Parts: sequence; structure tokens; C-alpha cells
Amino acid sequence: MRPAPAHPALPWLAALGVMLMWASSFLVIRVAGNHFSPGAMALLRMGAAAVALLPLLLLGRVHRPRSGRLWAAVIGWGVAWFAAYIVVLNAAELFLDPATAAMLVNLAPLLVAVASGLLLGEGISVRLLAGVLVAFSGIVLITVGASTGGLSGLGVVLGLAAALLYAGSVLAQKLLLAHVDSTSMTVIGVLSGALACLPFTPALVTEVGAAPVSAVLGVVYLGMFPTALAFLLWGYALTHTGAGLLSSSSLLVPALTLVLAGLLLGEVPPPLAAVGGVLCLAGASFAVAPAVIAALRRQ
Repeated sequence: MRPAPAHPALPWLAALGVMLMWASSFLVIRVAGNHFSPGAMALLRMGAAAVALLPLLLLGRVHRPRSGRLWAAVIGWGVAWFAAYIVVLNAAELFLDPATAAMLVNLAPLLVAVASGLLLGEGISVRLLAGVLVAFSGIVLITVGASTGGLSGLGVVLGLAAALLYAGSVLAQKLLLAHVDSTSMTVIGVLSGALACLPFTPALVTEVGAAPVSAVLGVVYLGMFPTALAFLLWGYALTHTGAGLLSSSSLLVPALTLVLAGLLLGEVPPPLAAVGGVLCLAGASFAVAPAVIAALRRQ
């Protein structure tokens, strides 16, 4: 049974903060990608995140997993979430605009919603299935846009690979949170991801010297906020909500990214990809909104 939050709105306020930070990350990755390779950017980002979380370790807020198997599981989750996913996402944005990358990556919540219903006992309603079908049709349009709207096919493949890593990591985290608290899991995971990125050190040393200060600070921002702070908030929200419901709410990210990319970078996806993004959001809203409203009304 999930622990009750101090107020039913708190997990959703935390989730909203996460969505805003994650939306901003797609823009920063796009800009910083002009100066950093995917692996070097991941190392700098995870190094900044590890430094930001270090006080929690020093203050004794991190508790060791109780067994070697749990240690291995948390470390493996950290490498998948904070190293493999980050590198693949960085690579995808070499070929895709931020909004389209966000739309592709956010196929993950649909996968999580179905898998958590089937595997974690959270249930799958007719409304959820209908929403998944609508949203999946949006993914099809995004993919078609790769051949008709100037998108890179390799970029789409990398975006879908990032979505699979995202979905698998969320499901693994939900299972592990029954045995490891969210703060400890986040800190151990981030440190594991940072260590896994160490082979990119030579590239980072070369690239950081040539990059403008704004690009370096942008990647540091990625580590401190969309990674360290956002994942602490995400772990808290996931502790108090279902994995499928919470993950589906992150389909707000493409819409937020689309708006931010248009306002700040002047970039918009091809028309078919934009329509696909709208369908993704419509499907997610249809599937998730009633459950979110009901959760907020519970006292």
C-alpha cells in the first residue's frame, strides 16, 4: 500500500515542477549540443548533479540498500537512467528539434501506463486504452514526419530508444521504491550514472575548453535542476502515486517544450509532427485527467 502524502496535492505539485524542468532541458540540450558531444555533455551534467546531491550524502540522508541484490539493482537502474538514457537523448537532439524529441521520448509514459497496469496491478481502464491508441497514432504521425517533414530517421530511432530506456527505468524505480527510499535511490543512481560516464572524460576535457561559458553553465543547470532536483521530486511523487498515472502526466512535457522552443529558439517541428504531438497530448489528457482530478479531491 502506498504511503499517504501530507496533502493529496503535493505529489502533483512536485510532478508539475518536474515537467517544467524537464521541458526546459530539451532546449538546453539542443543549444549545448552545438558545443558538446553526447557523452561529454552527459558526464558534465551528471557530475554537476552528483555535486548538487553530495550534501545529502554528507548529512546522512542516504541509506544503503539492505542486500547485495538491491545494491546491484539500484546501480543498474542508475546506469540505465542517468547514463544510457542521457547519452541517447543527447544524441537524438543532434538530429531533432527540441519539441519533436520531447514528443518521441514521451512515448514512454504510454508504455509505463500499460506495463504498470499489466505487471504492477494498477489496472488498465477502457479510458486508458482509448487514450493510448489516440496518443500512439500521434507517434505514428511523428514518425511519418521524419520522411516528409525534414526529420532525421536516425533521430527518430534514437528518440524511440530513449523512450524505451525511460519506460524501463520508471518501472524498475517503482518496484525498487518498495525497498529503497526515493532520496537514497536518486543519490545512488546519480552517482552510478556519473561513474558510468567517466570514459567520456577525455572528450569533456577537450570540449569544455572550447565551449562558451554559457554552454557550460547550461549543462551545469541540466545537472542541478532537471536532474538532481527534478529526480528528487519525481521519486517523491512516484512514492505516493501509481507509476502509470504519474508517467502519463509527463505527456505535458512536449507541449511545454513546443511553446518554449517556439518562444526562445524559433524552432517548430514539421506540421505532421506537430499534429502528432497534439494527438499525444489529447490521448494522455483523455486517459489521465479524471484520475488526477480524483486524486486531488481526496482528503
